[in-house]
Parts: sequence; structure tokens; C-alpha cells
Amino acid sequence: VARIKELAREGFYDGIVFHRVISGFMAQVGCPHGTGMGGSDKPNLTAEFNAEPHVRGTCSMARTNQPNTANSQFFICFDEAGFLDNQYTVWGQVSEGMDVIDQLQKGEPPRNPDS
Repeated sequence: VARIKELAREGFYDGIVFHRVISGFMAQVGCPHGTGMGGSDKPNLTAEFNAEPHVRGTCSMARTNQPNTANSQFFICFDEAGFLDNQYTVWGQVSEGMDVIDQLQKGEPPRNPDS
């Protein structure tokens, strides 16, 4: 949570697009290039995997296939995704506004990505 708050306060996420939006799965954001290949200039985070379930509205850190590579990208689950449990760092839950997330342009990447 500390990294997300730090980057948000610095304005890092301002104008960054949701670069990967898969219907029924998740919406991913946090790459400054809009490609999914970038992160902040801060060091990667050590994995803090937890037992929190990946359900509708879960906010979780994105990473490569290596566990200690989370940086600035995160995703929001559209639906239950239990196969991610204990493999990603869940740090929050959308409390309101999932209707807005549901309306994001779908695609990998979306043709006209939303920010």
C-alpha cells in the first residue's frame, strides 16, 4: 500500500492508461509507457504474497513471472480469480465505483485506452 500511496501522491498515475483490460478477469494499469513493460524509477518490491482472495474489486500488485518484480503496476479484478490467490500481493478492495471499472475499454491493449 505504501508504494501505491507514494506514487499517487507524486502524481505518477495521473493520465496513465489501463493498458490491459480483459473482460471477466481484470484491468491493469501503472505502466508509464502504456505498454505493460515499464514501471516507476523506484526499486522493485519484495513480494508480500498473502491469503486475501482475488474477488470482484480486489486490487493487487502486478509483476513478471519473478516474485520480487512488483513496482508500480497493479490490477483490479472484475470477477473471482482464485487461481491468483497466494501468488500476488493483494493491497486493497474497491469500495465503490466498480461500475466505472466495468466500463473500461477492453483489449490487450485497448484500441482507445482509458486513464
